[in-house]
Parts: sequence; structure tokens; C-alpha cells
Amino acid sequence: MYDKLLQFLCSCHNFSQKELELVQKYFEPVVFSKNNIIEEEGKVPQYLYYIISGYLRLFYTDQNGNEITTHINCPPGFFTSYSEFINETISENNVECITNCELLRISKQNLDYLISESQTMKDFSISVFQQSIMYNENRSKELSVLNAEQRYLKLMRDYPEVIQNVPIQHIASFLGMKPESLSRIRKKIIN
Repeated sequence: MYDKLLQFLCSCHNFSQKELELVQKYFEPVVFSKNNIIEEEGKVPQYLYYIISGYLRLFYTDQNGNEITTHINCPPGFFTSYSEFINETISENNVECITNCELLRISKQNLDYLISESQTMKDFSISVFQQSIMYNENRSKELSVLNAEQRYLKLMRDYPEVIQNVPIQHIASFLGMKPESLSRIRKKIIN
């Protein structure tokens, strides 16, 4: 289970054997079933997750009781409610397993320890959080600039595995539309 994480880490930074051993010591393997909420709104996120397999979503419930999906992730990669995890503040978001998931998780305390013990891990962590910021900025721009069909086509092109593994209601919410609208777009594309 650790092989994928270690390969991911080493693909962009030069970790020493000692640093990799620390990573294995502090990342805990966990398995969750489909539809399991692993971080709840109203609480401080406890873990940063590395996705070995499966699909996760970040969502909140609006004032009308609708679930609004703000992020969908697939392997490989890290996932949590980032700003609340980093700042140890209460989150308005839930992290849910869309499918069965194999994950490695680390607490904020253990991540801080790894960062204090390893300059490479510190550099890597900074790059992960920078990528998260860039992703959110690009997503905001796409939601305001692209129309619904363009957003769906971009998702199809960039992340076809999401289309194949994530229920339509979550994809529609993520793309800022109703499931009926997404169904019409999909039908139009097929024809």
C-alpha cells in the first residue's frame, strides 16, 4: 500500500531512505466503504489523506438542504478540507468516500513532526498546498468563464475516470448544474 505513496513522493523530490521510513511510520493505512463520511462538517478535519484507490468528494449542505460538491478527487493524490486542516479550524465541509477507498492518512500533529524532521517533506508539503491553491483558483475561473457543456467536456477530457466512477448527481453538482441539465448535455454529446 505504501509503494504508491513512496513512488509519488520520489517522483518530484529526492527523499532519503530515512525520510521514506519516517513517512511509512506516520502514514496510517485505512480502508473505508462507499458512502462513508470520513471527515464531518462542524469539526476540525483530523487527517490529510493520500488516495491509493477509490474516489472522494468534498461537499457542504446549503441553506436549502442541497449537497454541493466542491471537489472530487481520484488516485493518486492528497485530499482533505485543506485550509481547515492546516489552520486546525472547524470545517463546513464533509469528506465522503464515493466508492470503496484504500487510503493512507496522517494527522496534523504527525505531519508537522515530519515537516520539522525533513526539509524534503517540508518542500513537498508546500508544493502540495500550492497545487491545491492553484486548482481552486482554476476551478473558480472555469465555473465563471465556461458554460455547462464546456465544463463537462473539459472534465471528460481531463478526468475521464471520474465520469466512469462517480455518480451523475455528484458530477452535476461539482460542475454547478442540476442532474437533469447534465443528462441533457450527455444526451446531446452522444447524438
